[in-house]
Amino acid sequence: MPSLHGKKILLGVSGSIAAYKSAILLRLLIKEGCDVRVIMTSSAKDFVSPLTFSTLSRHPVATDVHQGDEWINHVEWGLWADAMIIAPATAHTLARCAHGLASDMLTATYLSAKCPVFFAPAMDLDMWDHPSTRENINRLQSFGNFIIDVGTGELASGLSGPGRLAEPEDILLQLAEYFHYRQDMNGLKVLINAGPTYEAIDPVRYIGNHSTGKMGVAIAEEFSRRGAEVFLVLGPESVVPENQHIHIERITSADEMLAACMHRFSHVKVAVLAAAVADYKPASVAAEKIKKSTDTLSLELVRTPDIAEALGKMKKPGQHLIGFALETSEGSKNAREKMTRKNMDMIVLNNPRDAGAGFGHDTNKVSFLFPDNKEEHFELKSKRAVAHDIAEAIHQMIKANAKK
Repeated sequence: MPSLHGKKILLGVSGSIAAYKSAILLRLLIKEGCDVRVIMTSSAKDFVSPLTFSTLSRHPVATDVHQGDEWINHVEWGLWADAMIIAPATAHTLARCAHGLASDMLTATYLSAKCPVFFAPAMDLDMWDHPSTRENINRLQSFGNFIIDVGTGELASGLSGPGRLAEPEDILLQLAEYFHYRQDMNGLKVLINAGPTYEAIDPVRYIGNHSTGKMGVAIAEEFSRRGAEVFLVLGPESVVPENQHIHIERITSADEMLAACMHRFSHVKVAVLAAAVADYKPASVAAEKIKKSTDTLSLELVRTPDIAEALGKMKKPGQHLIGFALETSEGSKNAREKMTRKNMDMIVLNNPRDAGAGFGHDTNKVSFLFPDNKEEHFELKSKRAVAHDIAEAIHQMIKANAKK
């Protein structure tokens, strides 16, 4: 993990049962050599004592702008830090920060901060899914703040789902990655496609697949986080990136995805083709809904356009084309043939039969294949971690090519 030694960190703690994890995060930050100051909301004190944080940080804890006869200068605190982390960030704290309500030391310092600010939300799943919370998160991101993804699992209410505070180790890693990678892809233009395509049978039916677009969206967010300008061509019913800086073009069919990718490809240095494009489409689309009048129905299917092959033919020196291969048997052999035929620089191979891999999961297990017969194999990881590995491999490829 990149070093955080010497970084000055503001840790904001709001009132959540997950506040005990903030003490763990604080210990990890201190262990990494950070100088940490802690700000607590009044409700956070109901869960963890300020004495815990002051002992671990070796600094007094700020709980209010006015503490006894002393006035705490929130402006100085905001200017002091290299980064601010609010963990846990409750729905109430997110709302106050999103709308500039400086009602306590934490929110006043947030409004004074000139450093990057990271929010690590924690709340029950219904609160997490509520449109108000989603709007507040989008608003905070539009200001340039960073949102650390919530975890999924058992919640304090007894329900199970998204809303858990990210693990302290994951928060630490994202902070370290920000300082290490924040400038390394500035100026890079990247095209990514993601999600399924739907091929119409009639006005109400289609041929499609179970792709959610999670992997491609994670890749788009990773490149954008590292400074690249990202153009995302996104299929129907796909998850949508929370990063407001990503340019999104929504499409439905393979033909539309091809047109969008060809339009963008000549203007980018890197293209990552993560979409699960339907291989076949009906030869003709019925103008009206097909009535259920017989026991059987036959459809003539024709091949959809091969987007990777089309871009491979367009590729110019200095451009990098990366594809995906989903294989259930002879994966390496089939992926290498595909990489050669389509003029790719790298292919990401996975097998949907591997536990936790394939469509719909938040994890993936992949291998990287390169034209020089080099291969890299990875264990099961979160799709965000896989996206980091993919972006890093491409970054190293670009650097190596620049030296030639």
